[in-house]
Amino acid sequence: MRDIITEIWSTARRNKLRTTLTGFAVAWGIFMIVVLLGAGNGLINAQLKQSDRFLSSSMVVYGGETSKPYQGMKEGRSIRLQTRDIGTTASEFKENIDEVGAQYRTGATISLGQQYITPSLCGVYPNHIKIDKVEMILGRFINDNDIKESRKVIIVSNKQAKELLNANSDKQKDISRLVGQYVNVGSLAFKVVGIYKENENGRADAFSSYTAIKRIYGANTDDAGRIEFTFHGLPTEEDNEAFEKEYRQRMNANHQAHPEDESAIWLWNRFTQNLQMQTGIGIIRTALWVVGLFTLLSGIVGVSNIMLITVKERTHEFGIRKAIGAKPWSILKLIIIESVIITTFFGYIGMLLGIFANEYMDATLGHDTIDTGIFKTTMFVDPTVGLDVCIEATMVMIIAGTFAGLIPAFKASRIRPIEALRAD
Repeated sequence: MRDIITEIWSTARRNKLRTTLTGFAVAWGIFMIVVLLGAGNGLINAQLKQSDRFLSSSMVVYGGETSKPYQGMKEGRSIRLQTRDIGTTASEFKENIDEVGAQYRTGATISLGQQYITPSLCGVYPNHIKIDKVEMILGRFINDNDIKESRKVIIVSNKQAKELLNANSDKQKDISRLVGQYVNVGSLAFKVVGIYKENENGRADAFSSYTAIKRIYGANTDDAGRIEFTFHGLPTEEDNEAFEKEYRQRMNANHQAHPEDESAIWLWNRFTQNLQMQTGIGIIRTALWVVGLFTLLSGIVGVSNIMLITVKERTHEFGIRKAIGAKPWSILKLIIIESVIITTFFGYIGMLLGIFANEYMDATLGHDTIDTGIFKTTMFVDPTVGLDVCIEATMVMIIAGTFAGLIPAFKASRIRPIEALRAD
């Protein structure tokens, strides 16, 4: 075996250009498939991270604007959800709806001594913690008693707590003393009952009980804000579309809007959004693998062509070997081992370069965020591939390279010495 490797090394040194081209074809194929899959995973992970912030079996209802005239009223009327819409949602759709809540938003200045923040103050029901997956660090979230008694309680994020306390960091030990204290919300005192973990790419709200915020800031209006609820029993996209149509018609009736007017009431259905996203992710994954496999195929073709040229160039050599007693298997083994060694060596280099490129993307693009004005989002999250995928891609190239060298090797092993010596 040592003699074979020495001979292969000697052959590679004599034919540097040929060996380099072969190696480049192999390394480039592995490099491109690793980088493509890494970039695709980065985009996919970013989308999954955004969607994972919300409960999939939940909907949020917004007021919109009519797009059709109805009962003597023109299109273009602004629709605001009202308190009765919350009751209609809770009472008439019990077959599918579990918990109904609402959001009422307002701007507020929250202060503690000389420190202050100006977040959006959002009055919510207890189910909001499940719908938007709020992660509590300290204390508690809004409960049923807060809603019944319209308690002036407030939950802030860890970073908001840090600002109010003028703390060195937003760690639990530094911000825990805020829980139980009273802060000023405008001219009113609210008790801090909890601190939640602020999402890095999200919008940081301060939360209070819906009834308290509605009574303080919306007492002179019947505007209900937004409605949110969890649901069950809608496993398919068709079921969701049927539910949305029925629900929208009922809400439109409350506001004298055309039953088929889809602009009067807006529904954000996280379940169908996830279905669409999964479909898109599947298409991206398929496209990446197709492009990657074609890239590998180009490398395989390159290896095959080079091996054909190698055999042709060494035809005289093989003829002499057979003339002095070399067995067909020894020639076949020589060419196959050469193909395997070259493919393995350069495939490993391509894999390392691909991993390095993915790590570079993770260190740069993986930490960049885009501010949309409403929320911040990360375009790439962990744009890497597993080591198993890298090894599998390299093994595919090695096996393909071996088969690519097998055909010319088989021909070379069967050639008669006299024909080999006559070959040009």
